[in-house]
Amino acid sequence: MTHSLETKTALVIGATGGVGGAVAKALMADGWRVKALNRDPERAAAGAGLAGAEWIRGDAMKAADVIAAAHGVQLIVHAANPPGYRDWDKLITPMMESSIAAAKATGARILLPGNVYNYGPDAGAVITETSPEHPMTRKGKLRVEMERRLLASGVKTLIVRAGDFYGSRMATNSWFGQMVAAGKPVRSAVYPGVRGVGHAWAYLPDLAETMVRLAEQENRLEDRAVFNFGGHWMERGEDMARAILRVAGQPERRVRGFPWPLVVLASPVVPLFHEILEMRYLWQRPLRLDNRKLVAFLGEEPHTPLDRAVAGALDALGCLPAEWPLVAGAVPALQNA
Repeated sequence: MTHSLETKTALVIGATGGVGGAVAKALMADGWRVKALNRDPERAAAGAGLAGAEWIRGDAMKAADVIAAAHGVQLIVHAANPPGYRDWDKLITPMMESSIAAAKATGARILLPGNVYNYGPDAGAVITETSPEHPMTRKGKLRVEMERRLLASGVKTLIVRAGDFYGSRMATNSWFGQMVAAGKPVRSAVYPGVRGVGHAWAYLPDLAETMVRLAEQENRLEDRAVFNFGGHWMERGEDMARAILRVAGQPERRVRGFPWPLVVLASPVVPLFHEILEMRYLWQRPLRLDNRKLVAFLGEEPHTPLDRAVAGALDALGCLPAEWPLVAGAVPALQNA
């Protein structure tokens, strides 16, 4: 990365989450000063693993708290994401408005990690930054509304959309985290999608580095900048599960199917299952993010070889033994694609 001549400061909202934590680490690695907003900063500081971050007490739902925390920053990373999809309709829009108010008060740019919830089947198999956004789910409609408010607010914006996130110890509630049993050796891998249908994945260290590289190009960015992150595209989606088994030294184990019938039966009484079921269509059709705009802007997209990324993700989830050789070149079997 290119280091700034003078230290820049970023406020990260959601630093205890997978995406926010990864971006905070990448920012600090590139010489940024990082402030992190949390309602319980002492507890967050003890568990987030972000040595060097400045934790500030505050509530992302309260604009005054965010404005105060954002004093002197050039970048606001809005990675707030209520866990388990709880109360999205009540939380994500007010939190977005708080960040917008802080950006207006400080002149900072808002960096928003995006995903593919925005898109319905009419978007096609390959998504560009201008593909139609007609989501067929409640969460997708909320994401579109959140982005619409941000882009219409007049503040400087950077949205980076990506596939399913993986590669963080906080990602046990991610789809990757559902494919294995966190904290246990890998004995099998579950795949939620239709076999033979492509699926997009975003390794968080790569995605975070991409976001920081973009933020470092402030003088080149449009005021309303939107990019797609390509990440790891699995032409056959189940190859991610096979990569998990291969990296864990269990290539002979079979890939098991996700218990969708159980999710369907329990969805009327288990709110989380209802939310999961709503997103099932994203596992039934290919949806690839076209990253040509990003590559043209940066010259390249940060890209960790697949099996090394999977090894890092499994290690973060506690699924590999402590002596597992994760360093480059130590495992000849690791793939380079």
